[in-house]
Amino acid sequence: MKKTAKRVIPGFGLSLGITLTMLSIIVIIPLISLVIYTLKLSPKEIIDTITNARVMSSFKVSILTAFIASIVNLIMGVVLAWVLVRYDFPLKVILNGIIELPFALPTAVAGIALTSLTTDNGLIGKFFAKFGIEIAYTKAGITIALIFVGIPFVVRAVQPVLEKLDGSYEEAAQTMGASRFTAFRRIILPEIFPAAITGFGLAFGRCIGEYGSVVFIAGNMPYKTEITPLIIMSKLQEYNYSQATAIALVLLIFSFIILFVISLVQHRNAKILKGG
Repeated sequence: MKKTAKRVIPGFGLSLGITLTMLSIIVIIPLISLVIYTLKLSPKEIIDTITNARVMSSFKVSILTAFIASIVNLIMGVVLAWVLVRYDFPLKVILNGIIELPFALPTAVAGIALTSLTTDNGLIGKFFAKFGIEIAYTKAGITIALIFVGIPFVVRAVQPVLEKLDGSYEEAAQTMGASRFTAFRRIILPEIFPAAITGFGLAFGRCIGEYGSVVFIAGNMPYKTEITPLIIMSKLQEYNYSQATAIALVLLIFSFIILFVISLVQHRNAKILKGG
């Protein structure tokens, strides 16, 4: 008679019930509440709210700066992960810990620090001001703040993959005459690509809705540097919950689309690698 292995975690039914309960409380119910509050508006009111010129301008600022920041994070995150995995150097442990600082540091503290550094009188801003370049209270400042909050997502997504990647394949490729670029493109990139895309998507989703670290450095000038989360907060302060949730729902749908596209890319890449 075949013995059933005892599992440390409770049976499937109980585990699934706990999982669905926690998922509902933490994720599903809050998301449904967004839809419920939004539906208090008529279709015309919803369209008028999300197509308002000021709101549309904030969408453009938030999405554009988040995309640029995520692209920078994608490139620099891979480089940082590569350095942390493939090289040994003094204070490596400290640098590895600093990568997670944006997770632990309150976003408001990060925003104030970045603003003080990049204003015309700040340590960094003063240097660029000599050349007529403004950082704080511009889209460039917003992008810098978003790079700060998004970089850990890419590094921590790529780092474990690089740690498991056998370096002998690269050495074999170079022994056979392949250049470093060819070895990276043909051997390393296909392995880290899904993880890098995952990090990009997570960073992008975080950056779109970021508020604390951006609100100070943005300057919040309507039609110029005003971000969407600030408009949502303004609506909430006016107790206009329906319009606030309508605007937030647009960001939520956009984030879902991004994550869905990234999942498709990962699935396709996995099938290609499996077929190869």
